Amino acid sequence: MSDFSRRERQILDILFAAEEATAAQIREAMDDAPADATVRTLLRVLLEKEAVTYRKEGKRFVYRPRKRKSTAGKSALKRVLNVFYDGSIKDALAAHLTDPKTELDEETVAELKALIETAEKQTPKKGS
Repeated sequence: MSDFSRRERQILDILFAAEEATAAQIREAMDDAPADATVRTLLRVLLEKEAVTYRKEGKRFVYRPRKRKSTAGKSALKRVLNVFYDGSIKDALAAHLTDPKTELDEETVAELKALIETAEKQTPKKGS
């Protein structure tokens, strides 16, 4: 999503959260919303960039993201890792886990440990 303006990303975020929405619903959900015509123009641009699709419902157009939320999330995470942590998942997790605002319950910690153990088993050992 690096080829999108701030407002385009904002619209995509709204659509990912809502799964689908009309231009009016998108505008209502925007902070410091631009004019209705601007939202419609941004949606047209997102259509041209093949980031969204739509269906017609009576006279209204209902928009939704073209990519699945999970696919877009993975792409966004890779971008954050590359931009802010030089591609290091360890540095990103360390930043999050050492933040005093981060609260982890025992169940979440256990799930994270299980994910790490699974990753260790799937990672080929050096020299093998």
